Amino acid sequence: MAPMLPIVAGALCLALSSLSAATPTANNTYEYIVVGTGPGGGPLAANLARAGHSVLVLEAGDDQTENVNVSQWVNFNSAGNDPATRWDFFVKHSDDEAREARFMHRTWRKTDGGFYVGLDPPAGAKPLGIYYPRAGTLGGCAMHNGCLTMNPNDLDWDEIAEATGDDSWSAESMRKYLVKLEKVHYNSTYVHGHDGWLDMTMLDPGFTTSSDAHTLQQYAAEAAGFTAADTSTLLTRDMNGNQPNRDNLVGPFGGVSHINPNGRRSSPGYYVRDTVAEKKYPITLSLDTLATKVIFDKSGKKPKAVGIEYLKGKSLYSADPRYNAADPGVAGKAYASKEVIISGGAFNSPQLLLLSGIGPAAHLKKFNISVISDLPGVGQQLADNYEAGILSLGKRAVTGAGEIFPNFWKTTQGKIRDIYMWCGSFSFEGFYPGFPNIPPYFNTTHGPNQYECALVHMNPRSQAGAIELQSTNPRDVPTINLNFFKDGSDKDLTALLEGVKWVRSWLSKVDATATNSLAPFEELHPCEGTIGKQNCTDASQKTYIKEQAYSHHASSSCKVGADGDKNAVLDSKFRVRGVEGLRVVDASSFPKVPGAFPVLPTMMLSEKASDILINGL
Repeated sequence: MAPMLPIVAGALCLALSSLSAATPTANNTYEYIVVGTGPGGGPLAANLARAGHSVLVLEAGDDQTENVNVSQWVNFNSAGNDPATRWDFFVKHSDDEAREARFMHRTWRKTDGGFYVGLDPPAGAKPLGIYYPRAGTLGGCAMHNGCLTMNPNDLDWDEIAEATGDDSWSAESMRKYLVKLEKVHYNSTYVHGHDGWLDMTMLDPGFTTSSDAHTLQQYAAEAAGFTAADTSTLLTRDMNGNQPNRDNLVGPFGGVSHINPNGRRSSPGYYVRDTVAEKKYPITLSLDTLATKVIFDKSGKKPKAVGIEYLKGKSLYSADPRYNAADPGVAGKAYASKEVIISGGAFNSPQLLLLSGIGPAAHLKKFNISVISDLPGVGQQLADNYEAGILSLGKRAVTGAGEIFPNFWKTTQGKIRDIYMWCGSFSFEGFYPGFPNIPPYFNTTHGPNQYECALVHMNPRSQAGAIELQSTNPRDVPTINLNFFKDGSDKDLTALLEGVKWVRSWLSKVDATATNSLAPFEELHPCEGTIGKQNCTDASQKTYIKEQAYSHHASSSCKVGADGDKNAVLDSKFRVRGVEGLRVVDASSFPKVPGAFPVLPTMMLSEKASDILINGL
C-alpha cells in the first residue's frame, strides 16, 4: 500500500472563515439551491456555478477539509470517530428482536449517557441499534470513507438504461462522466481523464517486497485460474478500465482510490471549497445550515419547488454527537428561480421529502403532513450491500501487514462477478462507536497473526429496507430498518458463503511443512477450527453470516425508475414525480446498490445530472 502517514487523532484546523460566514437571507433568490455537499450534491453545485449559474449550497456540517483526520486518507478511521465530522445513526437489520440481540456489535445507551457495545449490556442500558456511521461535514461521506474508488460492473448501468428506456444510463454512455471527473495518476492502457477534479491513485500492493502478503497474493491468483507468475501483473490491473467482459474478470486487481499521490484525500468537499475560494463563480456556500422543508408554489397544475426552509446553527441535527436540543437555531428561507436539488444521501433525502409532503400518503397523514405528491417509494426499497468476512490467525505473525489487495470472485449465484473482497493482515468486523483506529488501516484486535478477507456482496437480491419519520421535527433522525435477507435470502447467503469458501480454498494450500510457515491457519469465523480440518455445516455458517453481516453503503431510497414502476420516485432525469422544479441527486437515486462502493458511481451520477441541468434537459 502507499506509505503509512502518522495519525494525529483529534488534531483540527479551523474552517475557512470565508466559507463559514455565508448566510442566505429571505430576500436572496438563486437559480439553483443544492442541499448537501457529498458525492451527489457537491460536484453538481460546483459544476453549475462554474457554468455560470447562481447556486446556493446548504450544508448541515462545517468545513473540516484541513482536519488531518480527514485530509490524510490513512486516518479515515480517526475521521469516523471524530465528533467534528461524524453523524451517529443506529439502524435495525430486521424485525426479529432475538436476531438483533445476537449481533455482536449492537449498541446500547448506558445510564451515564455513554455507549455499550456487545451482547451483555449493563443494567438500565437501552438498545440503540446497529451503528451506521455517516459524515455531517463539507464533502459528506467522501470525507471519512476508505477512498476505495470503483466503477461498478457494466451491467449495473445497463440495467438502469433498460428499466427506464433511457440509453444515456448505459455503461458506455456513463463512462464519459468517469473520464470527465477523474485526474488519474497511475498508468493504464485504457482511456482515462487527467484534468478532472478528482485525483485517483492506484495503491502500491507491495508485491515487490518479500513477505507473507506476497505469498498469499500468489495463492489467490492461482485459485482464480492464473499462475503465481501472473500475480504482479494482476495487482496492477485497472479496475476502472474498459476491458472486454469486465463484469466477469476475477482474481487480484490493483486498488484505485480517490487520493492524491502525496497521500492527501481528494473529494467533492475540496472541489466545492476550491470553487468558492476562487471567488469568480456565482456560488454561495452556507455551512452549519440544516434544510428542514421544501417550499412549494401550489398555484400551477403541479406544485413547484421554489425554495428551502432551513435552520442556521452548529450541530442542529440530532445524529451529531455534539447536538444540543436546547439550541433552536435560527430559522430562514431561501428561494430558487429554477430548481431545488436534494442531495442529502440515502437517509436524509427521503427524510426531507417526507417532511415536505412527498411520500406514501398513509405515512404522511399519520403525522398530519399535507400530501404534495403521493409517492409510495420514498424511503422504501432501501438497499445495501451485505458485508462479511473470513478471519483467521496464522501460526505466526504475518509479514507485509500493509499489503492489502483487492479480489473479485463470481459465485454460482450471480450472472456476473458478485463478490468483491480485500485481503490482508487486519481485522474488520464492521463499525461501532469507538471502533479501533489503529494502523494498519483497520485494527489489530487479534494481534500480528491475524489475516482476513473482508467480503462485499454486490447486487444483493433483498431490497426491503425502509426509512420512515419518527416525528415531524426535522432535527430528529428517521427510523431505519434495512430488513436484511428478507427477500432472496438463501441465494444471498449462499453467495457470501461461496466467497468465504473460495478464500478458504487457497488459505488451505499454504504449505504447513515449510520452515517457519504461516500455516495451518486457525479460522475464527464463520467456521472455527484449523482450516482444512473443519467440520462446520453450511447451515451453521449461513446462520453466522446472517446474524453478523454488516453494511455501510446504503442506496435506493428515492430511486430512479420507469413510468410504470409505482416505487419509482424519480424519472431518468432525476425529477421527482408529481411535482416540478425538484430533483434528487445522490446515492438514494440508484435503483439498486451500484457495485461494491457507491462513492464513485454517485460522483458519476452527479456529473450526469450536471450535464442534464446545464443543457436544460
